Amino acid sequence: MIFIHFIFSYLSTVAFGVLTNVPRRTLLASGLTGSIGWMVFYFMREAGSSLGLANFVAAFLIGCGSILFSRLKKIPMLVFIVPSLVPLVPGGPAYLAVREIVIGDGDRGLYYILVVAVTAGAIAGGFVLTTLVEKLVARYQYSQIKS
Repeated sequence: MIFIHFIFSYLSTVAFGVLTNVPRRTLLASGLTGSIGWMVFYFMREAGSSLGLANFVAAFLIGCGSILFSRLKKIPMLVFIVPSLVPLVPGGPAYLAVREIVIGDGDRGLYYILVVAVTAGAIAGGFVLTTLVEKLVARYQYSQIKS
């Protein structure tokens, strides 16, 4: 089961990378980053973690992996983040929110909208923390070079 999750998260990340025309030399790294993010999310959810925390940690690790690969391959970080984020995107709850609202069940629709909002907020927060950590590391490295 774990192997299936890894393979399909890898394939979805690489397929989205192909669709968005990222450079071919980044597809392997993007797929690996997306798969690691999904596996962290999956294991945290299986361990009983909240949806928000699991998405936050997974997004943070995707951001860290994107920083690493962007420095190794000398390509902007965004090239790795965009495809790697695909496994975490709350497409199912967004669809269910619209569906429930259309059929007239506003309460369930609102519930799914909140699930989407929590997921999106957690993903954004993970990337903000990644950016902060990257800036702090760069500042530390710069101070070490100056002294």
